[in-house]
Amino acid sequence: MKWLSSIFIGMLFLGLGWAQNDPGAKELLDKASSTMGSYSNLSMDFDYVLDNKKEDVKQEMSGDVVLEGDKYVVNLFGTQQIFDGNKTYTIIPENEEVNISEADIDEDNTFTPSKFYSFYKSGYTYTMGELKNINGRNIQFVKLTPIDSNSEVNVIFVGIDTKSNHIYQVIEVGANETRTILTASNIKTNQKIDAGVFLFDEKKYEELNYMINK
Repeated sequence: MKWLSSIFIGMLFLGLGWAQNDPGAKELLDKASSTMGSYSNLSMDFDYVLDNKKEDVKQEMSGDVVLEGDKYVVNLFGTQQIFDGNKTYTIIPENEEVNISEADIDEDNTFTPSKFYSFYKSGYTYTMGELKNINGRNIQFVKLTPIDSNSEVNVIFVGIDTKSNHIYQVIEVGANETRTILTASNIKTNQKIDAGVFLFDEKKYEELNYMINK
């Protein structure tokens, strides 16, 4: 499952000095990062849209994610991905297989919740975008432009709820004109979460005759 990397982590490039950025945009991003990073855990549903009008391609689906510390469980594309802090388990029921890989949380291409909250801090210049009223919420967008001129991403718009300081929407516009949109809903924080949520039960999938690739 590559969407996490492509939307939140895969855009990390070079370091950036704050002086090149809009101070108001920085303050808003910092508030959102601080607020969402302060919770012991966070869960949310989301809608995913991939749209390329030039190629007449459009995909729409829904998913959900639970984040706690550097652990997460995400359901999307009919698959489930679990990261227990050390290994990533990608469960694909359609193929009756599980892919297991070691992860190094210090590497840029390894997604962790903490990186989700702070990905904007390097690799971009950013300015304040539009303020929109969406479903009764005031959503202030910040425009992030990659420093790397060879980036596959043209621009990213991060929409932040000005009341809750939660990230409400992320819009990525690719160099190939593909727009990928993630919209959050039903955000819950500091919930009682069973630790077993982040554990992979290998025996269960062996009994189901899944192919387990390590």
